[in-house]
Amino acid sequence: MNAPDPPDHVIATFGLTGSTPIALTREWEGGWRIGEVVLSLVPDHARAAWSAKIREDLYVDGVRVARPLRGTDGRYVVSGWRADTYVAGSPEPRHDEVVSLANRLHQVTADLERPRFLLQPPAPPYTDVDVFNAADRAAWEDTPMRSARAAGFGDPTSPDGVKSIEMLKTLATLRKPVSSPSQLVHGDLFGTVLFAGAAAPGITDLVPYWRPASWAAAVVVVDALAWGGADEELVERWADQPEWPQMMLRAVMFRLAVHALHPRSSSGALTGLSHVVDVVRLML
Repeated sequence: MNAPDPPDHVIATFGLTGSTPIALTREWEGGWRIGEVVLSLVPDHARAAWSAKIREDLYVDGVRVARPLRGTDGRYVVSGWRADTYVAGSPEPRHDEVVSLANRLHQVTADLERPRFLLQPPAPPYTDVDVFNAADRAAWEDTPMRSARAAGFGDPTSPDGVKSIEMLKTLATLRKPVSSPSQLVHGDLFGTVLFAGAAAPGITDLVPYWRPASWAAAVVVVDALAWGGADEELVERWADQPEWPQMMLRAVMFRLAVHALHPRSSSGALTGLSHVVDVVRLML
């Protein structure tokens, strides 16, 4: 679904007059291309401004990074819109390359400080950011879903939502303490990395979480197994990641929690996650 047409005053503030906006797809969050710039509605102002500031000077070996464009008044976000340089390409099932990108990216982001907004608990009225925040905590806190319930999220009532919670609670009993340090990671790389032939892969945003780097790689693998048609050998090919079985466990718990909490979850998505649960159980 595309965002509404960007307002004329937003286009003017970013200095983009003279070209007709062209609708883009999911990897650009339904944004609009105007010349060599993409305008996108932001789900969270603080995160969008943080991402823009980081990407302005972010250099990762073998990665094309969408650079932010400031408005004529110096702002990264204007009336809820951000502007970025266009990065050519589209998502492809090149899963190993995405995991490799994740590892290179997180070597660089390991030096970044934890943004304050990551410490804020979910709060109504709930946005997608709150859903993912609550789901992330559910995979790591002693009592899964405690933060979600404290924030006022109701328990799911759909059959697949109830099943998600049941699987989540069962998997929680298999967790063991981990010692890998948390750092700034991009937690949503599957389906958002852009490939254009032999060119370096590209990223359009940073979706920040404060977790071990191997967890972020595990989220890519879980997503690829659940919805990307990846073979189970993908898990083994990256088994040298620190504390890999436990990171895979927490990654699939995270996705189960998202499925249980997100109002737009579809029952079909649980089929793929159930398969990953079986794979992860065999690892432990």
